[in-house]
Amino acid sequence: MTTPPLKILITGGAGFIGSAVVRYLIQRTSASVLNVDKLTYAGNVLNLEEVAHSPRYGFLQADIANGAALAEAFAGFQPTHVLHLAAESHVDRSIDGAADFIHTNIVGTYQLLEAARQYWRQLPQARAEAFRFVHVSTDEVYGELPLDSPQAFTETTPYAPQNPYSASKASADHLVRAWHHTYGLPTIISNCANNYGPYQYPEKLIPLVILNALAGKPLPVYGNGEQVRDWLHVNDHASALYTLLLKGQVGDTYNIGAHNERKNIDVVKRICALLDELQPQSTPYARLITFVEDRPGHDKRYAIDASKISRELGWRPQYSFAAGLRETVKWYTENRHWCEMVG
Repeated sequence: MTTPPLKILITGGAGFIGSAVVRYLIQRTSASVLNVDKLTYAGNVLNLEEVAHSPRYGFLQADIANGAALAEAFAGFQPTHVLHLAAESHVDRSIDGAADFIHTNIVGTYQLLEAARQYWRQLPQARAEAFRFVHVSTDEVYGELPLDSPQAFTETTPYAPQNPYSASKASADHLVRAWHHTYGLPTIISNCANNYGPYQYPEKLIPLVILNALAGKPLPVYGNGEQVRDWLHVNDHASALYTLLLKGQVGDTYNIGAHNERKNIDVVKRICALLDELQPQSTPYARLITFVEDRPGHDKRYAIDASKISRELGWRPQYSFAAGLRETVKWYTENRHWCEMVG
């Protein structure tokens, strides 16, 4: 008996990570996709031009906090899987105004869980057993690690979020676990490292530095730039999420990372060196580096131990940070039109 093709309802599929997942699914699998996205400032249909005309791709503009719209989407599309990526995700914005983060990340996740539960409950037994709800979260829910420690976040690290964004994501994670343990909804949670790659909205560190440098603007670095982040190429993240859809253990959590810890200042300097090579100017781009006042509650270090997903599910990242960063810098230099349209 052949397994029917996957039908995946994706939330936030017009955003940076979501669009990478949609492109991956349409270009590299036989799955059908319904992309449910509100199209806030960080979501853009331009991110999906490569796959928008596929007969296996559909789009619904809707707020995931709108339960009626979600119920209609489930009833009409009849998904085999849900991949929940919709989220407000920028720490600075959460500090300036947390309301949108509470609305989307907490209330929206609740509404999606309820819509999925009501849909799942009425499925025939075989389809109900095969159904999966994969919730995509962040390593920031774990708080911070000491700069001089060999320790990394594991799936059993206690939660200790320290800003409104990470607190809202931690809340969503707890809701997902509760819906599994209380109602039996077949959920899986992933917690990922910092993502980078093409189509990332220009407010985030790597695209911000690239575009500011090309425009001759200051390259703002918080504090002394010694904060450490673990970097994961978005295409590797997409392949990891597809692995979870197919092989993930219901009720379990998987950390997704690429073991690429770098200081922020070193990432900025490396981008400058790549631009010196790819888009040379009369003076080095590093002259534009400007240290600015640190943001409140800035976590010192994140690091992901991704050994579990590798050991249990066979997933491994394909991008080295050096190759991924070069590709990313090159993409932004060659896609100025996209940057102007979404910025």
